[in-house]
Amino acid sequence: MSPELVSILVLAVVFVIATTRSVNMGALAFAAAFGVGTLVAGLDADGVFAGFPGDLFVVLVGVTYLFAIARANGTTDWLVHAAVRLVRGRVALIPWVMFALTGALTAIGAVSPAAVAIVAPIALSFAARYRISPLLMGAMVVHGAQAGGFSPISIYGSIVNGIVEREKLPGSEITLFLASLLANLLIAAVVFVACGGVRLWSQGAVDDSGSAGAGGGSVTSGAGSGGTGTASAPTAVATRPDAPAAVPLTAPVVATLVSLVALVVAVLGFDLDAGLTAITLAVVLSTVWPDDSRTAVGQIAWPTVLLICGVLTYVGVLDEMGTITWAGEGVGGIGVPLLAAVLLCYIGAIVSAFASSVGIMGALIPLAVPFLAQGEIGAVGMVAALAVSATVVDVSPFSTNGALVLAAAPDVDRERFFRQLMAYGGIVVAAVPAVAWLVMVVPGWG
Repeated sequence: MSPELVSILVLAVVFVIATTRSVNMGALAFAAAFGVGTLVAGLDADGVFAGFPGDLFVVLVGVTYLFAIARANGTTDWLVHAAVRLVRGRVALIPWVMFALTGALTAIGAVSPAAVAIVAPIALSFAARYRISPLLMGAMVVHGAQAGGFSPISIYGSIVNGIVEREKLPGSEITLFLASLLANLLIAAVVFVACGGVRLWSQGAVDDSGSAGAGGGSVTSGAGSGGTGTASAPTAVATRPDAPAAVPLTAPVVATLVSLVALVVAVLGFDLDAGLTAITLAVVLSTVWPDDSRTAVGQIAWPTVLLICGVLTYVGVLDEMGTITWAGEGVGGIGVPLLAAVLLCYIGAIVSAFASSVGIMGALIPLAVPFLAQGEIGAVGMVAALAVSATVVDVSPFSTNGALVLAAAPDVDRERFFRQLMAYGGIVVAAVPAVAWLVMVVPGWG
């Protein structure tokens, strides 16, 4: 048995044990990385740790730390109240506002995880307050980020278009952008319906205090925690007497709002690291108002940090020992171009659910060059299908965006929410590459 196949089988065993024995998958993955890395791949400790996602660790800790302080001093309540007023009390509009906001941020140049790190904590705080499905709100944020992610001036768009130009393939920046935009918009609409968004429309508007307004309805609970088809969704409708009234702009709230704006400006305007910036701002707030932030460190999503960092460390071992390249080259050698195309889309989706979306596209697009050169498959459609397949799966809790959503959700059963994100990510991985291949590759675009 080849080392590459052994590493894949060990990953499957990690999933099975974590699912059946309720052991933190990150801890299992660290152990697997140590065993496979040293015994199978011949790596030393430095080689195993090379895959540790230090940047993601800092982002998860920094952002959840900052927003734990924001929850403690009332800033998130202020933001939720402001959002209700912005949409005139129509709670059902908020998921679409978050979709549009993250899409706009990535379209103008924000890295997708940076946009999600900024928007997700606010969106999920709103979801918790009004009992909207956290899966619905999290998916809307992530798909919104990917909807704008391939604009001609975006980071993802610039990178992929640069790869296409370097490989001397035909390309269309607008087609790439529209393919991602429409695919994510359609998926978001499906998720909105499946997770109880329609029921939100049937309720009356809420007034500033959170009670039912003139529409005569009450604030719905939405789909409390489901929507993937693997977990039932509560359908009860309940008023929210505890919805926030107007929160006064105290000094800590004003300072936290300024810090959030500073985070946006630093990340988008000066390309500073979101995690390091968030930790710095959190430390400043903690120093000035220690009472508000005394419990914030304990509210950092440490189990999520262990989970994500462990799994990605193991994926780094797979990359180090060549497993991902081995799988891609095996597919590229298939003599049937259409079959090779759909398999590459699936490899892109599966690997991107655990690793860098842009990184896997950078590896797979060159692998597609040999059969694209035969002229049987359009290069524009193939690149668009790979881009969509490799990014819509970022709802997976093992991707950066999915991990941020999981960590940012307040007042949820994290283990259950993790399983829901994993189930939804699995559905996306199973369905989207085939649809993208059928719509974009089979017709022969480009």
